[in-house]
Amino acid sequence: MQRFLGRYSAFFYALLRIISGAMFAWHGSQKVFGANSKPLTSLLGIGGVIELVGGILIAVGLCASIAAFIASGEMAVAYFKAHSPDGWNPVQNHGELAVLYCFIFLYIASQGSGVLSLDSIFRRSKLRR
Repeated sequence: MQRFLGRYSAFFYALLRIISGAMFAWHGSQKVFGANSKPLTSLLGIGGVIELVGGILIAVGLCASIAAFIASGEMAVAYFKAHSPDGWNPVQNHGELAVLYCFIFLYIASQGSGVLSLDSIFRRSKLRR
């Protein structure tokens, strides 16, 4: 499997970055624009803005390392502030999504934007000059 799929690992990483960023932005848009939107000055409102803007930046691959690092931290705070008071187990306290986002974004922060990103397009255009 590695011999076949390994050739496309950069594109699978891009797919992970794009899908997780888009889903994160969608999640944030519910907090910012949804029927149950929160005031932007509240903790949930600030979290919604981080999710919306950070998710878009991650999905398009523009400063994805920085955006993903901030998003990872936000998800760690969300887990410990909102979920862990209901117990340590993420399945029981409904914190699985926060844990997954936290570690996916930590991985993206360590890997950067990769292929199929605005950063790679800007990098190529600078090299051509």
